[in-house]
Amino acid sequence: MSNTSTPLLFPSKPHYEILDGLRGVAALMVVAFHLLEIYAVGDLYVVPFIPHGYLAVDFFFVLSGFVIGYAYDDRWGKMNLREFFKRRIIRLQPMVVLGGIIGAVCFYFGAGEQFPLIAETPWWKLLLVAVIGCLLLPIPPAWDVRVWGEMFPLNGPAWSLFYEYIGNILYALIVRRLPKLILTIVVALCGVALVRLAVWGGMGSVLGGHMLTGEQFLIGMTRLAYPFFCGILLFRLGRLIRLRGGFWWCALVLALALAFPRLGGTEQLWQNGLYEAGIILFLFPLLVLTGAGSPIRGKVSVGICRFLGRISYPLYIIHYPFVYLFMAYVTEHKLSVSESWPLMIAVGAGCVALAYGAMRLYDEPVRAWLRQRFLGRRTAA
Repeated sequence: MSNTSTPLLFPSKPHYEILDGLRGVAALMVVAFHLLEIYAVGDLYVVPFIPHGYLAVDFFFVLSGFVIGYAYDDRWGKMNLREFFKRRIIRLQPMVVLGGIIGAVCFYFGAGEQFPLIAETPWWKLLLVAVIGCLLLPIPPAWDVRVWGEMFPLNGPAWSLFYEYIGNILYALIVRRLPKLILTIVVALCGVALVRLAVWGGMGSVLGGHMLTGEQFLIGMTRLAYPFFCGILLFRLGRLIRLRGGFWWCALVLALALAFPRLGGTEQLWQNGLYEAGIILFLFPLLVLTGAGSPIRGKVSVGICRFLGRISYPLYIIHYPFVYLFMAYVTEHKLSVSESWPLMIAVGAGCVALAYGAMRLYDEPVRAWLRQRFLGRRTAA
């Protein structure tokens, strides 16, 4: 808070520190999932140890919707659309740019058996893909420079930020105006669509959304819609859950939910789909309500939550270029899980350290400068 004589139009609001901590836990689970992704087996793409790790994205969307409602619902009238979008771009885009740059720098080091297209990619095409990616514009499969047809082939997880922006646009243009009853109906309909995707979507899971095709875009929008709008509705309902030791219990339940074995196999896909739908529809909202409503005490718990919250977004958006390199190395040297786990831990720890450095030396200073430049002294957010 500022102590100057000029009042702030939008004073800073307190953070939900447990939610920050849970975001960090989910980010760590994503990194672990991606490092193990090279060992995924079968047509169902089952990753060992953390087979549901991709559901962390859906948890992020619930968190994001809740925080968006908390941060902005009461600011409309004092804030117009232009200012809202400036705020969101300042919050999200600097790390998107850094993630794209890191992906471009690492790109050619991953050439080999795992990513055969790298060696065939000229420098000008890499530069073009990097610029487009830094603008968070999706790339069609025909422009693929790796092998997977990702919409962001230099930094795969950026696909979820693409949908995050869509969610922000929908909130600013439509959802913020909806009364609770209408929003409840919208959330219910989106929940039906999510169940349909999970149970009858083909793989018995919600996995997907990272490619720019009609089918994948529909998966991405379905994964965004229920969690994001549900998060906004949860904030507006204001019925929080209080639990002693809330952070530790929520973190444990979140980790166990993502690590739970895949159900049903290829014969009964609906079992796994039903599990994932239940996690997204019910468990993730309960975790958010508990995290927002529970007290947090003790320097250790508070310090852990703050640290995890600060590194969560940088860690999520910069780690995957190094996962590409890890995958290429494992493939080239034919390493098993038991042979590669020391390197896996080293890469994960290095990503955490880099995320912390990026947060301190780049993200926070750049965002502070952008706020001063484009929002002036009217904001502390």
